[in-house]
Amino acid sequence: MKTGIIFDMDGTLWDSASQVAAAWSQITVPKLGKQVTAQDMYRTMGMPMDELAAAIFPGHTLDELRPVLEESFQLENDHLREHGAVLYPRLIETIQQLSEAYPLYIVSNCQVGYIESFLEHYQLKQYFEDYICFGTNNRPKGENIALIIERNHLDRGIYVGDIQADHDAAASGGAEFIHAAYGFGTVAEDVPKLRAFEELPDLLKQLLS
Repeated sequence: MKTGIIFDMDGTLWDSASQVAAAWSQITVPKLGKQVTAQDMYRTMGMPMDELAAAIFPGHTLDELRPVLEESFQLENDHLREHGAVLYPRLIETIQQLSEAYPLYIVSNCQVGYIESFLEHYQLKQYFEDYICFGTNNRPKGENIALIIERNHLDRGIYVGDIQADHDAAASGGAEFIHAAYGFGTVAEDVPKLRAFEELPDLLKQLLS
């Protein structure tokens, strides 16, 4: 039986809120008069990009925002690729350990280039077999989780995420769920919880024994 571990990004693998806000503000202050804050990011991370934009920039249509967003996303990707963000403790060592036992994947509601920036900065690409994001196909997270499971021929997929929407997406995509309780949100359902990322190998052994 092939069991794959699928990760959310923000609030699960790293915290990039401050870095993203600073990058965006270089574009949005002169063009929209809006200083983007880390709190803006925390309250919208996990949303598809179009919903995130509407929440941060109310009063603007998506057509008005699109060129500003495209420029902001590119600057964000470039910044993260060069500088990285805040990794959760022992993340790299734990990813390396997990990759010896399970195929690893990423599904996120981000733009194209965001996952790549994470993988390239920390030289982690070799540990992940596949990834997909909202920006690739404009499909919701649940559908992309299902797509990862299907195209990698997984018999069992386990999604690790930090907010209720991640739990709901895992359920709709046919995956089990582990709550990254150290992250940005809470989950109402009684599900396995991580208090720290480095606990994941032991928790998986318990769940899969």
